[in-house]
Amino acid sequence: QVQLVESGGDLVQAGGSLTLSCAASGRVFSINAMAWYRQAPGKQREQVALISRSGSTNYADSVKGRFTISKSSTENSVTMFLQMNSLEVEDTGVYYCSAYGLGSPAWGQGTQVTVSS
Repeated sequence: QVQLVESGGDLVQAGGSLTLSCAASGRVFSINAMAWYRQAPGKQREQVALISRSGSTNYADSVKGRFTISKSSTENSVTMFLQMNSLEVEDTGVYYCSAYGLGSPAWGQGTQVTVSS
């Protein structure tokens, strides 16, 4: 099993920047890809960015050019980051990290990002 813990959520003004972190532990060798999702109030959870084991990335159209996903790996842990620049009010939501590998995806508990106008 993989355990995920997000951190870094905060209240920030529009136009500002924020970096989220997701620390993965447990059977990290089984992880093939990791992703950031977000869920705004009253909306469905959507994938924001994904990074594969090889480091290839994919972004939602709404965040391309503003967000950057990255990861840092050791033998026993993986930390994934989401650098968010030029934040917009529409980026407000709970951000979750997810890890894909063997079996069902693992999820973190989420971290709140609030962007004020």
